[in-house]
Amino acid sequence: MSEHNTEGRQGGPLNPQALSLEDAARVLTASGTKPVTVEMLRNDIDAGAPTNADGTLNLVNYAAWLVKNVL
Repeated sequence: MSEHNTEGRQGGPLNPQALSLEDAARVLTASGTKPVTVEMLRNDIDAGAPTNADGTLNLVNYAAWLVKNVL
Protein backbone atom coordinates (compact mmCIF):
# COMPACT_ATOMS: atom_id res chain seq x y z
CA MET A 1 0.00 0.00 0.00
CA SER A 2 1.38 3.44 -0.94
CA GLU A 3 1.61 6.22 1.58
CA HIS A 4 0.19 9.60 0.64
CA ASN A 5 0.78 12.98 2.21
CA THR A 6 -2.03 15.37 2.96
CA GLU A 7 -1.86 16.91 -0.52
CA GLY A 8 -2.27 13.52 -2.20
CA ARG A 9 1.36 13.14 -3.30
CA GLN A 10 2.58 9.57 -3.19
CA GLY A 11 5.08 9.04 -0.38
CA GLY A 12 8.76 8.60 -1.05
CA PRO A 13 11.74 10.74 -1.91
CA LEU A 14 11.37 13.97 -3.82
CA ASN A 15 13.19 14.46 -7.12
CA PRO A 16 14.75 17.94 -7.13
CA GLN A 17 14.88 17.76 -10.93
CA ALA A 18 11.11 17.35 -11.23
CA LEU A 19 9.09 18.86 -8.40
CA SER A 20 5.44 19.79 -8.58
CA LEU A 21 4.90 23.45 -7.79
CA GLU A 22 3.34 22.45 -4.48
CA ASP A 23 6.37 20.35 -3.49
CA ALA A 24 8.78 23.04 -4.70
CA ALA A 25 7.00 25.66 -2.59
CA ARG A 26 7.22 23.41 0.47
CA VAL A 27 10.92 22.64 -0.08
CA LEU A 28 11.84 26.27 -0.69
CA THR A 29 9.83 27.45 2.32
CA ALA A 30 11.44 24.83 4.57
CA SER A 31 14.95 25.72 3.41
CA GLY A 32 14.63 29.51 3.47
CA THR A 33 13.72 32.32 5.78
CA LYS A 34 10.58 33.47 3.97
CA PRO A 35 7.55 31.49 2.80
CA VAL A 36 7.35 30.56 -0.89
CA THR A 37 3.90 30.01 -2.34
CA VAL A 38 2.69 28.24 -5.47
CA GLU A 39 1.40 31.63 -6.64
CA MET A 40 4.91 33.09 -6.34
CA LEU A 41 6.32 30.21 -8.40
CA ARG A 42 3.60 30.65 -11.03
CA ASN A 43 4.43 34.35 -11.24
CA ASP A 44 8.08 33.49 -11.81
CA ILE A 45 7.12 30.96 -14.49
CA ASP A 46 4.98 33.61 -16.18
CA ALA A 47 8.05 35.88 -16.06
CA GLY A 48 10.18 33.26 -17.81
CA ALA A 49 11.40 30.81 -15.17
CA PRO A 50 12.09 27.44 -16.82
CA THR A 51 9.95 24.38 -16.27
CA ASN A 52 10.15 20.81 -17.48
CA ALA A 53 7.89 19.72 -20.33
CA ASP A 54 5.44 18.24 -17.82
CA GLY A 55 5.19 21.50 -15.85
CA THR A 56 7.39 20.38 -12.97
CA LEU A 57 10.22 22.50 -11.64
CA ASN A 58 13.92 21.64 -11.65
CA LEU A 59 15.33 23.36 -8.56
CA VAL A 60 18.82 23.78 -10.07
CA ASN A 61 17.47 25.40 -13.25
CA TYR A 62 15.10 27.55 -11.21
CA ALA A 63 17.91 28.70 -8.89
CA ALA A 64 20.09 29.56 -11.89
CA TRP A 65 17.21 31.56 -13.40
CA LEU A 66 16.75 33.45 -10.12
CA VAL A 67 20.46 34.31 -9.90
CA LYS A 68 20.53 35.39 -13.55
CA ASN A 69 17.61 37.73 -12.94
CA VAL A 70 19.03 39.25 -9.75
CA LEU A 71 22.41 40.16 -11.23
